[in-house]
Amino acid sequence: MLQLCSNLHFSNKISKRTWTFLFILFILAFFTTLHHHQNAAATHKSSNFYLDTFLSSATNYTLATYLRHLTLHPHLAGTTPSLHTASYVKSHFQSLNLKTHVTNYTVLLSYPLFSSVTLHFPNGSVLALTLSEPGFSSSTGIVKPYHAYSPSGSAYGKPCFLNYGREKDYITVSAHGVKVKGCIGIVRRGGGLSRNEVVEKAAVRGVKAVLMFTEGDDDQFAGGVERGTVMGGLGDPLSPGWGGVENGEKLKVDDPLVMPRFPSIHSLPISMMSAERILTLLEGAEMPYEWRKSMKCSTSGGLGPGPIMLNFTYQGERKIATVHNVFAVVKGSEEPDRFVLLGNHRDAWTYGAVDPNSGTAALLDIARRYALLMRLGWNPRRTIIFCSWDAEEFGMIGSTEWVEQNLLNLGSKSVAYLNVDCAVQGPGFFPSTTPQFDNLLTEITKKVTDPDSEGMTVYERWTASNRGIKIQRLSGVDSDFSPFLHHAGVPSVDLYYGRDFPVYHTAFDSYNWMVNFGDPFFQRHVAVTAVWGLLALRLAEDPILPFNFLPYATELQDYTRILSDLLEGSSISLRPITAATQELATAAKETLEEAKKLKEDEAMDQHTALKRRILNDRLMFAERGFLDAEGLQGRPWFKHMVYGPRNDGESELDFFPGIANAISKSSSGLNSGEQNAAIQHEIWRIARAIQRAAHALKGELT
Repeated sequence: MLQLCSNLHFSNKISKRTWTFLFILFILAFFTTLHHHQNAAATHKSSNFYLDTFLSSATNYTLATYLRHLTLHPHLAGTTPSLHTASYVKSHFQSLNLKTHVTNYTVLLSYPLFSSVTLHFPNGSVLALTLSEPGFSSSTGIVKPYHAYSPSGSAYGKPCFLNYGREKDYITVSAHGVKVKGCIGIVRRGGGLSRNEVVEKAAVRGVKAVLMFTEGDDDQFAGGVERGTVMGGLGDPLSPGWGGVENGEKLKVDDPLVMPRFPSIHSLPISMMSAERILTLLEGAEMPYEWRKSMKCSTSGGLGPGPIMLNFTYQGERKIATVHNVFAVVKGSEEPDRFVLLGNHRDAWTYGAVDPNSGTAALLDIARRYALLMRLGWNPRRTIIFCSWDAEEFGMIGSTEWVEQNLLNLGSKSVAYLNVDCAVQGPGFFPSTTPQFDNLLTEITKKVTDPDSEGMTVYERWTASNRGIKIQRLSGVDSDFSPFLHHAGVPSVDLYYGRDFPVYHTAFDSYNWMVNFGDPFFQRHVAVTAVWGLLALRLAEDPILPFNFLPYATELQDYTRILSDLLEGSSISLRPITAATQELATAAKETLEEAKKLKEDEAMDQHTALKRRILNDRLMFAERGFLDAEGLQGRPWFKHMVYGPRNDGESELDFFPGIANAISKSSSGLNSGEQNAAIQHEIWRIARAIQRAAHALKGELT
């Protein structure tokens, strides 16, 4: 009995201790949960606070001040004024207490020494064509109009108008009985061809040299001359595929890998006024009505050749120069090894108020506003990198060399690359993205005030102008997003306000043009800066990356329908692409559901954090799946199977470049069986790329 009482007493003590322990545990759990919810609410509140502060800290005056300073002098890459501009950007970043560094490359650039074009009339008189722009003397430091990397030499022949210099234009000219061999071609810019393609097509047909002009609606800028590069491909021609670092490997100019990058015939840009001088003197066969109707300059209506003769001379120099990429880094607090990159090139053919320094001003202002947020206690979850590129105008050289040098790190750590080149050209919002950004971009434009319509957002104005959302894609090779997307497979964005501005690459692209025509009150600068900066904030801050791959799958389905119509009647099967796209769509839906559940899960433990990290990696790496190690046929540096340049700029397809190239070869002597086999092979390559993206999104092995 005594033993029993003793046991009961001991049991009662245990019971009391147990209940006391459980009660304390409950209290701790309650306050821990309460503290977590309070923290979550505080985090949500602070996130909105920082977004609102970013938007409210915009000033058009600051943007105008940056642009004014950047455009005081012409700053062509490789020159002393260009180095001063680099120093200005670097000093700005440093003044904000951002971690700043400069990466230099030694590359081959091209500059003019002498050029002349004279008209020789049948009566023996001679007239020298004006090649400089009115109102700009050599003392201004503006480089004379030229085509970078054009070979030096002379040509003498009759002029002949070749329209845009496309394949079908040569067919039309030939049908009118005009023989172009031995002529000097007069070509207007446009028609989907790069300068390099225009010159190379002319060389194939025996044209001696090319004079290129740009049409415009505004007579006050008709004397402007559009400079540009005629080199093929991207990056330093002497270090193809690797970064052109100082004391690194350099190929010789006459190396078989280098020589094909340069045209074989001479070319020179001229103004529309100078082109009219020639075109109004041409005789011969009558110009097609469709050409005359679309032209904005005066002509005689004749195609030529002659009767006048042209004497063309160009002397240039190619020399090794140092270019400077400037970076500022805001290190991430939780995922410092995940990078959100904002990029803009800094070099310009002349003053560069639109191209590119409207974008540079926006980049500097985003840095200023992020620095303000940091002073208020903000730190991004992921690392943000500001990139100021050099030598873009010569062929995306600065960005390409950096991507090639950092390819492994970029491929494994880059969340996105957000590019802005000509931030403001005029009215209208014109974004281009890879499709997983579509929903995010749409959401952000609803938060930004439209600069041209009172009481409207950018989204409302954008959709009203286009009768819906219109987002272009990134197959073109026309800015610094190209090495990131086409070579490294980094999801990319390219933003513009306005398009087709009349002073492109001319001496008139100045601060005065911007304040008088492009953006007098700098409100468009404010708008594009807001969209760009908010995109980066969301990508750097959201616990789960705001990527949605359903629009990607939808886009691929649309491409397949277009391709089906184009190949109707052939034995070619598109089933591989259709099946792969369905697999991607399924993976995209599953990923959205997974993301939704993780967003609802407010747990802060390591296991949940790891699940978010794994999902984010899958969302980030899916774009890399579209890369193919062999690259495009004939252009292996370009590795993206969905977006990339076509070998033939006249192709109807601006997607699936491998298929576009295979279809274009149909006129090169292949029989139908060989052609169909080549196209079918490219279809399989694209299908495998889509499958790789789907598998990456799923995160599973087969």
